[in-house]
Amino acid sequence: MTRTQKVAFDSEGVTLTGHLFLPDRTDVPGPLPGVVVAGTWTSVKELMADRYAERLAARGFAALSFDFTGFGESEGEPRDVEDPARKVRDIHHALTFLGAHEAVDGARLGALGICAAAMYMSDNAAGDARVRSLALVAPWLHDAAVVEEAYGGAEAVAERIKTGREARARYDETGEVEYVPVVSATDERAAMPYDIDFYLNPARGGIAAWPNRFALMSWADWLTYDAVALAPRIEQPTLLVHSPDAAIPEGARRFHAGLAGPKDFLWTQGTQFDFYDAEPQVGVAVDTVAAHFARTLR
Repeated sequence: MTRTQKVAFDSEGVTLTGHLFLPDRTDVPGPLPGVVVAGTWTSVKELMADRYAERLAARGFAALSFDFTGFGESEGEPRDVEDPARKVRDIHHALTFLGAHEAVDGARLGALGICAAAMYMSDNAAGDARVRSLALVAPWLHDAAVVEEAYGGAEAVAERIKTGREARARYDETGEVEYVPVVSATDERAAMPYDIDFYLNPARGGIAAWPNRFALMSWADWLTYDAVALAPRIEQPTLLVHSPDAAIPEGARRFHAGLAGPKDFLWTQGTQFDFYDAEPQVGVAVDTVAAHFARTLR
């Protein structure tokens, strides 16, 4: 029901690689509304962005997933660094590419962020009027208070920030990047020191394209990033799909409350990782997101 094009585009002099999913039907009139899709922190496009983009294409959208600078098939150094500002810039350039594509109506562009990409898509939308509509699935939306609750209190957060700044200083001095696993059931240094099946199971997210490594220098920018404060600057119609049993629902509640424009919130069921690849969570999310974009990208 869809066809896929491997694409490349520029972001601040770096070539990014993506997948453009298009409806494979003659009954879909063009040009099409376009949606840029991105997933969790440290992720590559194959983990969950491709899955959502392909399903949106089956519903009549042109959907672009891509690897951020320094991740997956995209160029850029240093590799596998979670840099919010850099990711927001990449999203901006992804929208530029998508809006100029011959199959796409550049006046009807939307953005979909899953988990951490909810923060980055929101940040870009706050200053980018080309984004007509925003959708956030299982959104990780944090500020200082949420970070302290999620990472074990103020002292633990301060220690991670210190570690990140020290790692950045060593990189600036030597060019060497210090890595730990993103996820590990045995390594306490991991960014997520837990036995998380989605990331460790090769049949799910533990794929060869994802190296499961976290640059320690990422901690400082990640933990001091305030996404909740973005909400009053977002005037586009915005949809959140979340579950009380998924990650940091309080951040999503506060973000939703602060939005300046039209807003909807679907509370459903499931854990955070269910929204990445499991049913019925992915199906419910895609159906709700597609309906939102159909209404708001006319």
